[in-house]
Amino acid sequence: MKKVIVTGGGAAGMMAAVAAAEQGADVLLLEKNEKLGKKLYITGKGRCNLTNACAPEELLQKVVTNRRFLYSALSSFSNDDTIRFFEECGLPVKVERGGRVFPVSDKSSDVIQALAGRLKRAGVSVRFHTAVTKVCAENGRVTGVLLQNGEELFCDACIVATGGLSYASTGSTGDGYTFAKLCGHTITECFPSLVSLKITEPFAKELEGLSLKNVRLRAVQGKKELYNDMGELLFTADGVSGPLVLSASSAVTDRLSDGETVLLLDLKPALSKEELDARILRDFEEAKNKQFRNALDKLLPQRLIRVIITMCGIPEEKQVNAVTKQERAVLVDVLKGMRLHIKKTGGFQEAVITRGGIAVNEVTPSTMQSKKTAGLYFAGEVLDVDALTGGYNLQIAWSTGYLAGRAAAE
Repeated sequence: MKKVIVTGGGAAGMMAAVAAAEQGADVLLLEKNEKLGKKLYITGKGRCNLTNACAPEELLQKVVTNRRFLYSALSSFSNDDTIRFFEECGLPVKVERGGRVFPVSDKSSDVIQALAGRLKRAGVSVRFHTAVTKVCAENGRVTGVLLQNGEELFCDACIVATGGLSYASTGSTGDGYTFAKLCGHTITECFPSLVSLKITEPFAKELEGLSLKNVRLRAVQGKKELYNDMGELLFTADGVSGPLVLSASSAVTDRLSDGETVLLLDLKPALSKEELDARILRDFEEAKNKQFRNALDKLLPQRLIRVIITMCGIPEEKQVNAVTKQERAVLVDVLKGMRLHIKKTGGFQEAVITRGGIAVNEVTPSTMQSKKTAGLYFAGEVLDVDALTGGYNLQIAWSTGYLAGRAAAE
């Protein structure tokens, strides 16, 4: 019977351990925390967005980095397989807006419980408070792992599923990169991704907590458009967040050093500039005896009015019937392209995932086995792969974990 050690008890690690054990291997799962799935517990605001129910080709399109590398993994264990897997574990799921899949209970703890039950039934041994410091190899083959306490454990195969650098408090401190480097692997530069963006505009503070739905956000660098989509945006004390911004961050996080990056926020994407001007004219007609500052409440949330007035430079006490066509044109331009200058990202402490990691050209995509060291496998966020928000990154964890587990046991 093949002896397999899995380092890391997160999503990818637990799936890898289950897959290896159900393939007939003797599996030991090592977790440095006091419990399994610590990061999984906080995903999807504690509800755990398990996967996305979109078509397989759409799933691949949502992968941002090294899409082709994941083709085998996502084909071997698809989003449908994920849904089936959890339902077999006794966890009913539901599909919400945008194809996002959640447990019916809305509790991430139920997901972890379902996985823990499956691990137990598969006969996986789990050791907590067990930190690995090194993957040991001889003559180009894995022999075991060295623990922090000096103990060496022997195995035929080792699966590294230790996560990236995001949410270090959950145990993701880049250990897997160290293990991989010692085995001759290249680590691509790591950046925080699916993260809030900090802006230079001081008005962010007065808009803190304001949520805008159905807005369009573009990210541009010079003449190059890096991102363009519609969705929901949230102002924070020093920037912007929300689903739209998290997705935008995945397009800009590794480009910020290339030059000034600006977010252009279209507050009225359903209207052309001409249609918006006509709408403003109608509102002004109804409020013709009011001052400019009191004529925008049908168009904008109250908290945004003062900021927009400042940005378009029209005196707030000016009578609406005195606002010129040119001034209206400036107002339309601001509403259709509110400029927010990115200062930096929210950093790894806020990031949902890590962009970068173990170079995928040194890993066999059909097995997740290292091309440098036989018997060494990688799964999940430790690899240089990432996707947009919406359950896609967890699907990568399940798929790569499943593939690595099966291959390690064979």
